[in-house]
Amino acid sequence: MRTARIRILACLLALTGVAATGWLLLPSDEQPGKVIKVGTTDAATSLDPAGGYDAGSLALYSNVFQTLLTLETGGAEPVPDAAKSCAFVAADLRTYRCELRDGITFPSGRPMTAEDVKFSFERVKKINSDVGPSALLDTLTSVEAEGRIVTFNLSAPDTTFPFKVATGAGSIVDSTKYPDDALRAGNEVDGTGPYTLSSYVKGEKVVLSPNAHYKGAAKGSGRPVELRYYSTPGALDSAWKSRKIDVATRQLPPKTLADLDPSDPGQHVSETTSSEIRNLYLNVREGKPLHDLRVRQALAWLIDRPRLAATLYGGTVDPLYSLIPAGLIGHTTSFFDRYSSPDIGKARQLLTEAGVTLPVHFTYSYAEGRGAAAEEAAEIKRQLETGGLFRVKLKGHHWTEFQKRWAGGTLDAYAVGWVADYPDPDTFGSQLVGTGGTMNTGYSSRTVDRTIAVSQGYADRAKADGTLTKLQETIAHDVPVIPLWQAKEYVVTSEDVGGGQYLLDGTGAFRLWRLTWL
Repeated sequence: MRTARIRILACLLALTGVAATGWLLLPSDEQPGKVIKVGTTDAATSLDPAGGYDAGSLALYSNVFQTLLTLETGGAEPVPDAAKSCAFVAADLRTYRCELRDGITFPSGRPMTAEDVKFSFERVKKINSDVGPSALLDTLTSVEAEGRIVTFNLSAPDTTFPFKVATGAGSIVDSTKYPDDALRAGNEVDGTGPYTLSSYVKGEKVVLSPNAHYKGAAKGSGRPVELRYYSTPGALDSAWKSRKIDVATRQLPPKTLADLDPSDPGQHVSETTSSEIRNLYLNVREGKPLHDLRVRQALAWLIDRPRLAATLYGGTVDPLYSLIPAGLIGHTTSFFDRYSSPDIGKARQLLTEAGVTLPVHFTYSYAEGRGAAAEEAAEIKRQLETGGLFRVKLKGHHWTEFQKRWAGGTLDAYAVGWVADYPDPDTFGSQLVGTGGTMNTGYSSRTVDRTIAVSQGYADRAKADGTLTKLQETIAHDVPVIPLWQAKEYVVTSEDVGGGQYLLDGTGAFRLWRLTWL
């Protein structure tokens, strides 16, 4: 796969200021109009950045919208995109200021202003969609716009805020085209990214054209792209093998990934380590079957991660034993330390102490057609029912319905993949287990919230290691979530397509402009 493996740096330097020069994206003379067809199972669920926080939506946003800052492939620090420069105003990390780049225009020809930036951030918080990215902006209290300057005022020190600016939550929209208190209806997009949206058929395909007026961080020439969505990994695999697409990624079936041959002259195969993870989330609300701490701890004693990774995924994922994946500051093996290997006896003892009737019944929900979710659910059901301690009912849902159900807090247990918003452990803390986080398990811990807040205050990220260790130990004890595995990123391209090694790096960005004809 990718010859150079991406390694996320262990230390994040404090942002004291960043600056860059923009490049104009124009198709090159070689095959300028030939479309590159890209296949994926990650369909966008919303064209409005205030209403989408799934991998497919974020992938699209990173191509059709700009953010003040962005992350380059494998980058550990954000660099300017729509901004000319950004920096914290003082050492207390409570005020962040950006100067807007000159000459950026929306599709209508109207220049982007600081007011558009202010509007974009404020509407994400105001709309506060259940399946949107507003939780990323939890420390943002207000935004000011004056001339070309945008100032963000934060409720607490947050050294991770520049990363959050670079996510889909920071997508800048045309304030004259989007309502300030509701999601935009229809299939139109008014952004200033490397591509413009030519056409969109929900759940089927997106046609993107290079934006000749783009000014930002992206280098090189973008080619016309047709992004095709497939409902299952098998359908994606079939399209790839029949050469209906030129690029296949996220997610081919595990067996196909395990059998990929990098020496095959008919294709280019790229593999990279990634901070993408998959967790089993447990609804801890009173009245739910997994409300009792001891019941959740009993579940943790029954999960066999190595078997899951080896038999179901063919070694294309690695077992994960903590909230924060390997490769990031603070990663530990807290679940291995506490629940070293499956132990029916210890699980039974906990359930006996809890005084519950055996077997404990609950429903395990998953998204249909997303990777190997159905096969994974069947294997975890088998593991959890070993010894007769639990009785698990499996229930698959269409992705959009699945999102709504977990956002509504109605599911007992549900497995969800998580693509890092940015290369910092904070994206696995505040979003996944913090009070009001996006996974909505009903879990709330003052200890966890305090630990997250303290960790956000370290400009030298290496110094956050101790607090992150405490966070993971607390989660391993409370078990609102059970880590399952950490993924690798795979991109397969035909022999005449280059740039696949730059398409993904596990941060949610989808750099279609890096694809080219050879």
